[in-house]
Amino acid sequence: MPRPPETGPDESPLSGIDRLIHEPARMLIMSLLMVVDSADFVFLMRQTGLTAGNLSSHLSRLEEAGYVKVEKQFVGKKPNTMLRLTRNGRQAFDRYRERLSQVLEVQTDEQG
Repeated sequence: MPRPPETGPDESPLSGIDRLIHEPARMLIMSLLMVVDSADFVFLMRQTGLTAGNLSSHLSRLEEAGYVKVEKQFVGKKPNTMLRLTRNGRQAFDRYRERLSQVLEVQTDEQG
């Protein structure tokens, strides 16, 4: 059974977790993008329940980290923003899920 890295007395069990992804809205965005090749902005807005401004802000943070690729184009005369996880984004989310699983496993073991 995998064990998380040992933590010192002043460290949280979550100390090794990617805080950028751990924010609930960004975790939801990453989760949605993980299971598709790409998604458009409106789809993500509807699925997450975030406002356009809030979603845009979270996507900017993920794009700056190199986790999300944003492609703006026109479909007919309408602007369309397509989003997808980058390879780094997929790897970071896989690491995040693994680390969170380890933390939850340890917490369950300690309570049991």
